[in-house]
Amino acid sequence: MKKRLLLLSNSTNFNEDYLFYAQQEIQKFLGKFVKRIVFIPFAGVTTTFDEYTAKVTQVFKNIGYDIDAIHLAENYHELVKKAEAILIGGGNTFHLFHWLHKTGIIETITEKVNDGTPYIGWSAGSNAACPTLKTSNDMPIIEPASFSGLNLVPFQINPHYTDVIIPNHQGETREQRIREFLAVNRDVFVVGLKEGTMLHIEGSSMKLIGDKPLHLFKFGEATIKYDSHANLDFLL
Repeated sequence: MKKRLLLLSNSTNFNEDYLFYAQQEIQKFLGKFVKRIVFIPFAGVTTTFDEYTAKVTQVFKNIGYDIDAIHLAENYHELVKKAEAILIGGGNTFHLFHWLHKTGIIETITEKVNDGTPYIGWSAGSNAACPTLKTSNDMPIIEPASFSGLNLVPFQINPHYTDVIIPNHQGETREQRIREFLAVNRDVFVVGLKEGTMLHIEGSSMKLIGDKPLHLFKFGEATIKYDSHANLDFLL
C-alpha cells in the first residue's frame, strides 16, 4: 500500500473558524471509507488534552468523522494498530515529541502509516512527520528523550513559514534560522510551508495545495519557490 499524508502548515487562517480552510481537503483525503480517527493531542500545553480533543472532535464530527483520543486509551499501541487514520495536532513540538517518546508509540505510528494508514498533521503534527523536530519554531519547554520524528518524509518542514521582515527588529529572520540549521545539516532539504497551505503525499507523488508558494532551502543554494502546479516528487 502507498503512503498517504496530508501535512498542514497551520490549523487556522486569520479571521476563520478552526480548521475551516482545510476541511474540504481533509474530506477529499480521507474519503468515505474512514469513519474513526485516532487523535494525538500531545502538543497541547496551555489547554488540556481533554479540551484539545473536544475542540478537534467538534470539527471532525461536522464533516463526518469520529475521534478516538489516544490519551484516553488503555493501550496506546493497540489503538494505533487499529486506527483507520491518524491525526496529530499542533501546539508545542517539544512537548509533542516528549510524549511520543515517553509512550513509545513512534515506531507503531511509523509502521502503521508506512503500511498505508492515512496521516494528517498540522504545525507540530507536520513537524512530527519529518526525520527530526529541528526545524520547529517552538521553544524547548521540555526535553524529549530524542529529537527523532516519525521519518515519514525525507525532508524537514518549517510550518508557519514567513518571509516577512519586521522593521527595526534585530532578531534573525526565519530564513536566517533555517540557514543556520542547514550549516550543520548540509544534506537536508527544508520546506518552508506558508500558512494556508499543505502538502498532499500519495506514495511517491507530492503536491502543494494552496495559493502561496512553497520555499525550498538547501545548503549553499539559493531559495527556490514552487507553486501548486509544480512537480514536487523529487523531494520524496
